[in-house]
Amino acid sequence: MARRANDRGPGLFQPKRGSIAPLAERMRPRTLDEVVGQEHVLGPGKLLNRMASAGALHSLILWGPPGSGKTTIARLLAEKSGAAFRIIAAVSAGIADLRDAVVEARRALDFEGRRTAVFIDEIHRWNRAQQDAILPHVESGLITLIGATTENPSFEVIAPLLSRARVVVLHPLGEDQLATLVARALVDSERGLGSSGLEIEPNARDEIVRICGGDARRALGTLEVAAELALDAGRRAITLGDVSEAAQHQALRYDRAGEEHYNVISAFIKSLRGSDPDAALYWLMRMVEAGEEPLFIARRMVIFAAEDIGNADPHALQMALAVKDAVDFVGLPEGVIPLAQGVTYLATAPKSNASYRAMLAARSDVREFGPLPVPLHLRNAPTPLMKGLGYGADYQYPHDYDGALVDQAYRPDRLEGKTYYFPSDRGEESRIRAFLEDLRRRRHALNAATDPAIRRHQPATKPEDAGGD
Repeated sequence: MARRANDRGPGLFQPKRGSIAPLAERMRPRTLDEVVGQEHVLGPGKLLNRMASAGALHSLILWGPPGSGKTTIARLLAEKSGAAFRIIAAVSAGIADLRDAVVEARRALDFEGRRTAVFIDEIHRWNRAQQDAILPHVESGLITLIGATTENPSFEVIAPLLSRARVVVLHPLGEDQLATLVARALVDSERGLGSSGLEIEPNARDEIVRICGGDARRALGTLEVAAELALDAGRRAITLGDVSEAAQHQALRYDRAGEEHYNVISAFIKSLRGSDPDAALYWLMRMVEAGEEPLFIARRMVIFAAEDIGNADPHALQMALAVKDAVDFVGLPEGVIPLAQGVTYLATAPKSNASYRAMLAARSDVREFGPLPVPLHLRNAPTPLMKGLGYGADYQYPHDYDGALVDQAYRPDRLEGKTYYFPSDRGEESRIRAFLEDLRRRRHALNAATDPAIRRHQPATKPEDAGGD
């Protein structure tokens, strides 16, 4: 019976030797020349190539996606430098494990004259106190740190460690590089599947490359299980069906608390802003399929409707709120349907950030000038004392004038005349723009006029008389 893809024996850091070890472990490169990909740092004259050629080793943070070769490169660099190599898995290890590594490093230095490279896998899982604990040993030179992380080290690694280590960015493997690894594993009789005599159909190989997203470990793991399925069925060729069954449901790389979370939501919002409904739908489904909370997506859509569409289509905000309510009411999986409707509406709506920019401009003045006093004629006057102090005096009630327009200041004198809101010429906002332009012309005319006849009649009541503003 075929072994499941997630049940392939011992872990990465303590593999058994021989055929019991997973294919990905058996095929791990034994020299830097065997490493596939990462030419930007391992190619001739590049950073890690120069370091290996000189037999030198410096503290590094290897930042890259799963299966890009972080562990392999760290181990091979340590071997080339002659350093002892100690692995700590941050997900399960703590300061006690670090103390053990320090003791061994001191022993290796004192008795063998060898430096020690400590490889901390998933270093982003260590908290600040744990990262602080290794810092003095890195500073003293007792330990050369090689950290591996799938998350942006700017956010996950403390600044003192970052300042003492070189960040090396590793890339997902390309399609040709994954195909090379698959072909190599199929012909290698010592470590791979060469002794099985198996071949792979081109469409099956292409499927492995497609679904594995640049992850060498996943590609070889899928190949291994697909090979077992083919052999169990008595075939000598791995088929597309074997690969599909081996892969089952490939988890999308999307850490809801990590950098990829922000990358995907950023791509989603920028696709909406760029009026590309197809791209926005793709990123939407990336998030939904990866298990993102649907109400998080809906909340971002509500913000987008106000910030990037605004008054160019006032219905967009209503649509986004309706989507939020629908998703909350229906839940998944059906809730993705109103999400998709909302995404296509927002992506194809006319865009304007004029309201958002006006808000930023007004906020800037509030912060710069502080709480300027409210002009007396705009103040509420619910008591005789306030009226006696001039609160509300000379306020002109617009509805009692032609066109509901009066020449009246509505801001502190220091800010009067400043314009924050500049409507665009897109969608409904073009009508608002024409209205405001006409309003400003009429207000200017009122300001210039001196004929009291422009006033139709005196207001019968004042708003404050009715207890209102």
